[in-house]
Amino acid sequence: MSSAFSPQFDLLQESSEASQARCGKLQLKHGQVDTPIFMPVGTQGCVKTLLPTDLKGMDAQIILGNTYHLFLRPGLEVIKHFGGLHSFQKWDRPILSDSGGFQVFSLGQLNKISEEGAHFRSHLDGTAFLLSPELAVEIQETLGSDIHMVFDECTPFPATKEQAKSSMERSMRWAKRCKEAKTNPELMQFGIVQGSVYPELRQQSCQQVVDVGFDGYAIGGLSVGEPKPEMRLVTKVCTDLLPKDKPRYLMGVGTPLDLIESVHLGVDMFDCVMPTRNGRNGTVFTSRGKINVKAAIHKLSNEPMDPDCSCYTCTTFEMGYLRHLYKASEPSIQRLLSLHNLHYYVNLMKKVRTSIGQGDFLSLLDEIRSVYPT
Repeated sequence: MSSAFSPQFDLLQESSEASQARCGKLQLKHGQVDTPIFMPVGTQGCVKTLLPTDLKGMDAQIILGNTYHLFLRPGLEVIKHFGGLHSFQKWDRPILSDSGGFQVFSLGQLNKISEEGAHFRSHLDGTAFLLSPELAVEIQETLGSDIHMVFDECTPFPATKEQAKSSMERSMRWAKRCKEAKTNPELMQFGIVQGSVYPELRQQSCQQVVDVGFDGYAIGGLSVGEPKPEMRLVTKVCTDLLPKDKPRYLMGVGTPLDLIESVHLGVDMFDCVMPTRNGRNGTVFTSRGKINVKAAIHKLSNEPMDPDCSCYTCTTFEMGYLRHLYKASEPSIQRLLSLHNLHYYVNLMKKVRTSIGQGDFLSLLDEIRSVYPT
């Protein structure tokens, strides 16, 4: 396939302090992405309760799509009919899609993993499928994802070293098949590092996936129940070995503290359902820490949720009213709290990029550590 566009990543600045924090820029088919970046999760072709205008209003530069869910519903025929995922969901900025591996193992009724791929039954109607590395690439190229992930086996936690090694090695073999199956040079493809919490396996996985050669590298298999110190240790093992001139993506992470601690270790990209899921359940992240909107203490509060926040929710409504909406089970509260939480996350990453540029990232790190101690 001939192409007039070639995606690329430019490392613009590394921290001048005692940190591996760095700023970069991704040039993708549907636009530019500044890193470090947080990517809102749009599982079913939308970010739950929000519209593209909401996401653009907070300057979300890139969102996620979910290969597993979109393959099962609406299916590739529908996606093709509408000209790809961007056109289908009316989002003209970049999209990253996962490979479907995590959902196969966490949602699907898994029958068997073979060298061929993952045999599973749809959580919707029980239909049997084989999701192979080649099909995962085909689905993501049909979606038109600016960045798509290789298909990997998601190692459960806890796992023995032998289990983790076998799983990691299969993921590395599948990674090679994914690279061979890729046909569209306008789209980036990221490899994924596995190996559970075992540093030696992570080192081997880093070496093998870099030897295959990808446009970027993700650290998978974390934030699945392991203690936070182990997550940080594994992250550092990987960022120390992954190429400096390629973007690094820590999958499925996490809290505001997780994000900034991982930037400190050299990570560039993040995604997590936490901002929207917690918002729908009445918990918000603010410049002063985590707040439970449904708590009785807010019943007569005339204050905004976060006086330092410029989102629509915080600049329009008082805490007493927001608590009332939640207690009354009004659907609008899910939208209002999700809007705030994603605004907080996106804005936190803007602050991170600014602090790296100005040479005071460690001050921001200390501030977030004080607000979110765990």
